[in-house]
Amino acid sequence: MNWIVPITSLLTILLLLYVATTDIATRLIQNEICFAVAFLGIVGQLADPMQLAQSLIVAAILLLPLFVIYQLGKIGGGDVKLLVALAVGLPLMGVMQLLTVTALAGGVLALMHLMMRALPYPRLAPAGSSLVRRVYAVERWRHLRHAPLPYGVAIASGGIWTILSKGF
Repeated sequence: MNWIVPITSLLTILLLLYVATTDIATRLIQNEICFAVAFLGIVGQLADPMQLAQSLIVAAILLLPLFVIYQLGKIGGGDVKLLVALAVGLPLMGVMQLLTVTALAGGVLALMHLMMRALPYPRLAPAGSSLVRRVYAVERWRHLRHAPLPYGVAIASGGIWTILSKGF
């Protein structure tokens, strides 16, 4: 049983890296990924049913304010689902750490997007351009059209930080 937590943690980190890259590319967080993160959180806590029950209660409580924020149009539905899915696998203090680090990472993300305003508008990235150049061109274009931030990146950062800080 000692090998389950490191494996579920590693798989969750890999899923979060995938979420961050796809959120940058598409601004969407897939339901299947959120389900898989929640499932891995449950599997990782099967050895301690009381901890699992506490995590499920905390996740349900977290869903309420996040749903209100979603209804106000301040956060995307995928972001809500991902945060709640991560909360399923964490104890209460882990959820607090997740929310804190996510907020800090979101602040850094917002600052990066604000700094983009001062950068020149790029021409289309020609075929063969570097990944960084292509991402910059697309993000600058999205920024000029007031597209939402890829907040899945901040959530993934908070999730990865929290998982790594609790140890394998």
